[in-house]
Formats: sequence, C-alpha cells, structure tokens
Amino acid sequence: MHGASPPARTSRVAAARRSRVREGLPFPLGAVWDGIGVNFAIFSARATKVELCLFDEAGQKELERVELPEYTDEVWHGYLPDARPGLTYGYRVHGPYEPKAGNRFNPNKLLLDPYAKQIIGELKWDPAVFGYTIGAPDADLSFDTRDSARFVPKCRVIDPAFTWGRARRPEVPWERTILYEMHLRGYTKLHPAVEERNRGTFSGLLHHEVVEYIRDLGATSIELLPIHAFVDDSYLVDKKLRNYWGYNTIGFFAPQPRYMATPFVNEFKEMVAHLHDMGLELILDVVYNHTAEGNELGPTLSFKGIDNASYYRLAPDPRYYINDTGTGNTLNLSNQRVLQMVADSLRYWAQEMRVDGFRFDLATILAREPYGFDEGGGFLDACRQDPVLSSVKLIAEPWDLGPGGYQVGHFSPGWAEWNDRFRDTVRAYWKGDAGKVGDLAARLTASADLFNRRGRKPYACVNFITAHDGFTLNDLVSYNDKHNEANGEDNRDGHSQNLSWNCGTEGPTDDQAVIALRFRQMRNLLATLLFSQGTPMILAGDEFARTQNGNNNAYAQDNEISWVDWQAIGPNETALIDFVRRITAIRRQQPVLRRSRFLTGTYDQRLKVKDVAWLAPNGREMTPEQWRDPNARCLGAMLDGRAQSTGIRKRGIDTSLLLILNAHHDVVEFRLVGAYGGRGWKLLVDTNATDTTVKPFFRFNSVYQVAGRSLALFEFARGRRRP
Repeated sequence: MHGASPPARTSRVAAARRSRVREGLPFPLGAVWDGIGVNFAIFSARATKVELCLFDEAGQKELERVELPEYTDEVWHGYLPDARPGLTYGYRVHGPYEPKAGNRFNPNKLLLDPYAKQIIGELKWDPAVFGYTIGAPDADLSFDTRDSARFVPKCRVIDPAFTWGRARRPEVPWERTILYEMHLRGYTKLHPAVEERNRGTFSGLLHHEVVEYIRDLGATSIELLPIHAFVDDSYLVDKKLRNYWGYNTIGFFAPQPRYMATPFVNEFKEMVAHLHDMGLELILDVVYNHTAEGNELGPTLSFKGIDNASYYRLAPDPRYYINDTGTGNTLNLSNQRVLQMVADSLRYWAQEMRVDGFRFDLATILAREPYGFDEGGGFLDACRQDPVLSSVKLIAEPWDLGPGGYQVGHFSPGWAEWNDRFRDTVRAYWKGDAGKVGDLAARLTASADLFNRRGRKPYACVNFITAHDGFTLNDLVSYNDKHNEANGEDNRDGHSQNLSWNCGTEGPTDDQAVIALRFRQMRNLLATLLFSQGTPMILAGDEFARTQNGNNNAYAQDNEISWVDWQAIGPNETALIDFVRRITAIRRQQPVLRRSRFLTGTYDQRLKVKDVAWLAPNGREMTPEQWRDPNARCLGAMLDGRAQSTGIRKRGIDTSLLLILNAHHDVVEFRLVGAYGGRGWKLLVDTNATDTTVKPFFRFNSVYQVAGRSLALFEFARGRRRP
C-alpha cells in the first residue's frame, strides 16, 4: 500500500480560510453556489481523506488545500462561505493504492470533479498524469509520486443564472421529427457568414444564417456529436492529430472548452435559446459507456483516482478492466452512485441546459448488467420512470463490442434506436445487389420485424444512410474502397465493407456521365430515406454532397477533411439542396409517409383496404416467386390513405401515394395501377428528372418509363367518388 501527504501549509491566510470551512451537505453532489458560498460534495466509497485544492484563476498555481471535513453516506463534503463563482479547483483523494484489489488512489494526482459544470485548460500528456511509473517492472503496480497539477485540466465553479426570455421548447412530435446529425466545430469552422472568433463554437451555431439554413432545409432536430468535455488521446497527439469526434469523455456535466468562444457556460444556453426560437430541437450525442482514463495503463484524471472499483467494471482479476467499448474501460452503471451520476447528468442537460433529447453511444453497455444485456436493467428502468428523462427524446445506438452486444429492436418502450439494417439494405439495393427486394420492403415500413412489439411506434426506428462514422453520401457513391491514409494507420482502420459503389470511377472525376449518375444515386438514397416510415436522420453536408475524400473514419481529422466546406457548393450541389428541401416538404405534407401505426399489408375487412400493397412492374401485387427472384430490382409500394392511422377512425382520408424504386441499370416500364374513385396519378418526384417544376398527370393503368437507377413518387389525384 502506498500513500502521500500534502505539503505543510503554514500561512495565516490559509489557516484562516480552513477555520471558516463548514460541514456543508452531502447533496447535491458537485460544487454548488447557493448565493452566499459554495458547497462541495464528492462520492467515494473507499477513500480515507479528500482534499479540495484551490487554484488561481488561470488554474496554474495551487493556492491551498482544504480537507473536506465530513463523510456522509459515502459522500465527502464541506462548505466554503467565502467561495464564489469563478473559483478554480480540483481534488486530491487519499486511500489505498492496491491495483490488484482494484484500488488506485494516489493523492499526488489532481483530479477533476465528476460533477464539474465547467472545465478549463487542456490535458498535457506527461508521465506525471499517470498513477504509476511508466517503464517500471509491472508498471501499473508501481506508485508514482510526481504531482500532476501542472498538466491536467481544472474545474471552475459557475453561476447558473440565465434569463431564457421567450424561448419555448419546440416539442416536435416524434412522427414529424427529421434528425440532422452534425459536428458542432466542423459545421461552422469554414462558414463565411460566421465571425472568425466564433467559428467552431456554440456561438457559431447560434448565428442566424446558420440556423435559418438548417430550418429551411426541413430538419426539425439537430443531433450534435459529443460536446461533453473530452481529451485528446496520447497516441493521436503524438501523431499531431486530435480526437475530433469527441467520444472520449472526461466530464459529463461540462461543455468541451474548445467549443466555447466565451469564458461562460451560458454560451451554450444562448445557443439553445436561439435554436428553440427558430423551432429547432437539440439532441446531444452522449458517451456514458466509458471515460478517457483508459485501462490499467491509462492516466489518472478523475474517476480512477476517486474510486476506481466503484466507477468501472473490473475483470475477475480487479487489476484489469472489462473492455466492452474497445477503449480500455467500461463505466459501472450497476453501481448506484455511478447510475446516479449519469441520471443527474442527463437531468442537468435536460432541465438546466434545456436540451430536447439524447443519443446514447454504444447504448447496449448502459443496459448491460453483470449477467448481460437486460431491457429491464437499472439504467433503462431509471430513464423510463424518471419524470424528466421519460419526457425527452431518447435514442439508442443499440450495439457494442461486448457479449450479446447487437440489440437492434430490443430496447424497451420509450426508446428509439438507430437501425443499421436500414442503412445496409438500402445501400445494397441501390448498389444493385441481388435478392434485396424483400428486405427492402421491411426497411421501407419501419422494420416492423424488429420494432413492432410492446406498443412501440414506427418512429422508434431511426433510419439513416450515412452517419459521422463511415462514408459521407458523396463518398458512398464515389469510392469502392476507404482511403484513410491521413489517419496514420496505413489505411487499416475503418470498415472495409461499406456497400458503396463508385459509379465506375474511383474518386473525383470530370466525366459528366459519372457525375450525373452519382448525383442521381444520391437523390435515390435521400428520397428512400425521407419516404420511408420511421424517423429519418440526415448527415450534415450530405444535402450538398460533402466529401471526406474517401476517409470513412475521420475521427482524428480536425481539419479540412472533416470540416464542412461551404465554398464547395456549386450548381449541382445547390440543386441537391433544393431537392432535399422538396422531399422534406413532401414528407411534412403527406401524412401517409409518417404513419403512427406499422404498415402490415394485411387486408382491413371493415375499410376494404390494405395499408400498403407491394407491386411488381406489371401493376399487380408481388407473387411469392417474384419476392424470391434474385434478379428482381424494381419494387412498387402503394400507400393507401384510407387505411386507419390511429385507434380512432377519422372522417377524412389522407392522400394515397405510389412509390417506385428501380435499381435496375435499365428502364423499367411500370404500370400505374388503378385506385379507388380517382382520376389518376400526379408525379411528385422523379430522381431522373431535371425539370422539377412540372408535375405531369398520368391516368390509371398507363405505363410510366422508370429510368434505370431512379425513384419515382406519385400522388393520388382524387376525383368524384364512385357510388
């Protein structure tokens, strides 16, 4: 067992301050200013002493250490009546250094408060930030006595007061939600309308021109990649790269310092207020499955030094960590206090910061108990019963690297889930792969085979073609292979099976025929996404063919590879933006595209209709043989607006639509089937058409020439009802 004692403090000023320390309260956790002083409270079940370390405003010089005087219900706490917002601090936690027993206390290491509302400074990688001595035999069992304070970020007490004014939450219904996934920094880093000092920050995203563009595009909800405080991995820093995506959290209550243009966390609230005023929701991508401290060879920055055995899932040999995340460690949500921290963090962002929902990275881990995944596990139950968390949007990434990690469709009611089956099926279909029409039909109808259970709704299925991880939409149709050389891993990183097709030429080309095909394929993919049941998610920049030059794993590229290039928007890109605006408007205007009930294709005896009929090119319903035909590459879906959309039969009927998807390389003659008491079909979208102003009319049973690799959408034209 090792330990260390702080240097003696003899100044009368320090002694006077210590004499004013009061017992304080064990709740709430964190550093909380009550208008008079600051209460400090930190959980540790195994510590023997906790010292509060106070620093100068810049966080450079340690001014004094104050021992927290009380220990209640495993919470160390104290109250400083003369402390104010702006105070910079950290902790030193004493206890046994017994790695073989899972304890890694080392008071030589300055630690971040897990509940810190603001973090200042950046981690400087130095041997002193490790609890052990690098290079020693059985290194992680050794004990390092160097002081890490000069090299680690610090915490700052905040004043949470903020005037929200007239801003109201948009409260967009799930069935009307269109998600727009973006990286906060990359989205405005090159934006010409944003002031240089605000680019890449919360202030940049609240710029009116930026927000207006997103709203006019048709998105309802911005989904931001992680903005919680995170650190850059040492191996990336060595290669002069950064952890750009931010899936390396070290503070679950604090915004990332590099995303702030001002010294005040209320900058985030100003951004939220402006988004809400423009009718846009904000969803945060959050990472509660692991932290930046890595495994037994990682640094000691916060949780590891506060109570390693409580915060992390340890292996049967507690010297080591369970690594279901692939990042070295896994948070232990089976511990009540760790679960409380995550729930407190979520409530803080939902209530105090007013975000509208969360997307949970590797969410299967959050629902995994020691015995495995459990949709009734502690974390999911905590969210479901919580009056705050149950009222915001909750989106799971339903997979991880652990045992039984793939759980698409298995989360409990109240959750939505990313659906990678939609991504893979739609990519393969438009690539021209054989035998995909049956699976395509399931994906177009919100994957009822996965989600239609326990009263869940179609919007629980979050459909996407692309996301931050993988090819952009442009690169999906421009590259057969990944090109990740800039990551410094000899192109070994990233997925190799992308279901992409370069349309005949790898990468950029001047061949106009190839360019035209690529843009048509992008329109096909976007239209399939927006015209499918479920909740669509668009990757920011896909609407104007943003490229990452074939890099499908740009997690470390905080540069022009990842930043959105607004200057690259030419005539073709502008036309694609207009197309996206048009198809999002069609989705808003056509209720049949966003049903609150799963489409089943069964015949309703009372209404004498099918909610969806699957059609072959001859206009007749698909036969079993046609479903099984591996060469079938053209499918029609007639969505009947007369079908009952809720449990209450309404008087009016919605407009019916006919959707045709032709992945064949050649023209397919498709007979436009007759329908109830109407005049015919009006063409709304043809991804092969260049003139978007004309909406031709076609009589029932006429034949429409569906161009090769194109999609068409028709609207039912009503006429006088038949007797």
